[in-house]
Amino acid sequence: MAIQLERAQRKPIDESGQHQPGWRRARTTPSLVEVYRTVPVAGKGWWRKILAFAGPGYLVAVGYMDPGNWATDLAGGAQFGYTLLSVILASNLMAILLQGLASKLGIVTGRDLAQACRDHYSKPVGYFLWVACEIAIAACDLAEVIGTAIALNLIFHIPIAYGVIITSLDVLIVLYLQNKGFRLLEALVITLIATVGVCFLWEILLAQPPFLALMHGFVPAPEVVTNPAMLYVAVGILGATVMPHNLYLHSSIVQTRQYDETSEGKREAVRFAFIDSTIALSFALFINAAILIIAAATFNTSGHAEVGEIQDAYKLLTPLLGAGASTMFALALLASGQNSTLTGTLAGQIVMEGFLNIRLRPWLRRLITRAIAIIPAAIVAIMYGESGTAKLLVLSQVILSMQLSFAVFPLVRFTSEKAKMGEFTNPAWLKLLAYAVALIIAALNIWLLIQFLGKSVS
Repeated sequence: MAIQLERAQRKPIDESGQHQPGWRRARTTPSLVEVYRTVPVAGKGWWRKILAFAGPGYLVAVGYMDPGNWATDLAGGAQFGYTLLSVILASNLMAILLQGLASKLGIVTGRDLAQACRDHYSKPVGYFLWVACEIAIAACDLAEVIGTAIALNLIFHIPIAYGVIITSLDVLIVLYLQNKGFRLLEALVITLIATVGVCFLWEILLAQPPFLALMHGFVPAPEVVTNPAMLYVAVGILGATVMPHNLYLHSSIVQTRQYDETSEGKREAVRFAFIDSTIALSFALFINAAILIIAAATFNTSGHAEVGEIQDAYKLLTPLLGAGASTMFALALLASGQNSTLTGTLAGQIVMEGFLNIRLRPWLRRLITRAIAIIPAAIVAIMYGESGTAKLLVLSQVILSMQLSFAVFPLVRFTSEKAKMGEFTNPAWLKLLAYAVALIIAALNIWLLIQFLGKSVS
């Protein structure tokens, strides 16, 4: 009996009966088990395949355009003009690379990133990574809760405290939609993304930014690193764009597709999942760039460089751009915030299940994971009210960035190990590029910490 157990641990077997020699344990019950492999992808034709795999990328992309991004993009555009567009572009390219690795890990191994970390690392390290990710989710929720509460206040004049309570009820929406099918949840998310996109396209047409200055902003400038104030906002943009818990989310929800668990089936799934996330993240790039462009064209050029509060931006848009600008801005903020809270709830569930291997009833599981993230955010939002929200939003994104390396390095390591990935192991060039991205992120965070500590001491 003991010998058989030892062999089983040495050669784990997945659900298809195939050996997985790179893992210590056999595959466990997948996270989001109620929607696992519920979306069929059968059928011939490239377009049908694209449509069948389309969806997970958009759920991931909403986290890259949440209210935390608004704060950092508004601050960057108002203070520094178009200069930080290069940071948004670089962050988005990093996001495309890392999300491609996350979807590949989930498809090839049948494990999300949290489950892979639990299997690979010791218990103390696993618990540390879980706590780090929960901190990131709490910081993200802080941005989403405050952003949505601000939108409700601007449109319906609902006090911030009540807006926070209303926002926390999104867990009920997730429960209802998942019971009706995962595709319905994806459809709602895509609709909200389209709403945000239309609103900002209208804002850009009103702002009429100079084309040459705008394009020049996409060229990297040395002052992004040498200017401490600019670096702080730049790292905040990085944290807001490449979100750590979105890597866990993508590695799980990509498994909602019924791809063949053969070598060819997995290869096809990896390819179409990458196309899906790349297209979706291109929308995120447009929306993030649009927020910064509007701030640069409207506030930076009109002597309102100090604008960082979302409420101030709302009040100034109509006088500067004309009727309807503020309303469109607030509607986009509401759609963005609600979208992000939906996917944040799913990410919290995946992280808790994966790291702790807890199996609870769906409603109780989501209630617990939501409470872990929402309670700190709600307390801070209620205490600060309408004052100081911009500083809190930017700080939340910097916290996200500080947690990012704890998700990125394990992801790159796992997808680069042949024992874990087999024929799907990252080739040498991709491994080099992925580790370079991971080191750049870590170096920027260390630099930011040094700047922050130096400022605190002085």
